[in-house]
Amino acid sequence: MAKDLNKIEFNHNIEEFEKNYYENDKSKYPLINNLGYDLYDSNDNQSISDDERIDMILKLESKFAEIMDIMRISRHDPNSTHTPYRVAKMFVNELFAGRYTNPPKITVFPNRKHVNNLIISQGIDIMSVCSHHWQTISGKCVVGYIPGDYVVGVSKLSRIVEWFSRRPQIQEELGEQIADYIQSILQPKALGVVIKAKHYCMISRGVEESEEDTEMITSVMRGYMLNDQSLRNEFLNLIKDF
Repeated sequence: MAKDLNKIEFNHNIEEFEKNYYENDKSKYPLINNLGYDLYDSNDNQSISDDERIDMILKLESKFAEIMDIMRISRHDPNSTHTPYRVAKMFVNELFAGRYTNPPKITVFPNRKHVNNLIISQGIDIMSVCSHHWQTISGKCVVGYIPGDYVVGVSKLSRIVEWFSRRPQIQEELGEQIADYIQSILQPKALGVVIKAKHYCMISRGVEESEEDTEMITSVMRGYMLNDQSLRNEFLNLIKDF
């Protein structure tokens, strides 16, 4: 049986070290940085140029190489030779891509027929990263709305969800960001955003819950969806099997 690394004897000293490190030594987290550029919240957006992107990837490659050295993983292993570059590119161009790119262009159309019923797009993929341990968040999103003066192409809802999901964050804030953005563009009469996802920070580590059985569900309701219980129930019943 594998050892529980959280229970080995020296863990008490590690706990004391962590307590002092995080709670007492505030100098570890200076409020002013000397990097020459601003820092932003983990789930914020800061669009960067191609030159800045290349520079970021190359700097990260160097740091990930240092991490491998510290962890005593040989970079001469043929399977790990280019790992620092692969990891750097993965974070900047894929996992955290939403942080460094402009929001997707969203074209709206006039609601000429005065549609006044629910429009629902479900099964939208979520692939994100938790901001605590940088572990995968994987799941699905549903967006439902009753249009006001405008409607939007269904693929654009997927693009919005993808853009916001590609950054480190917590699921609760992801749903709020998606709802805020759709609200600002469409001004719908009613809006609901539901996310169901697996969090690998509690599957591959920590409590190590079952991948099959563990999911987190969050919902954000706006407009009529907040106070009209009948409408809310209709929406939730339509998506109950998503």
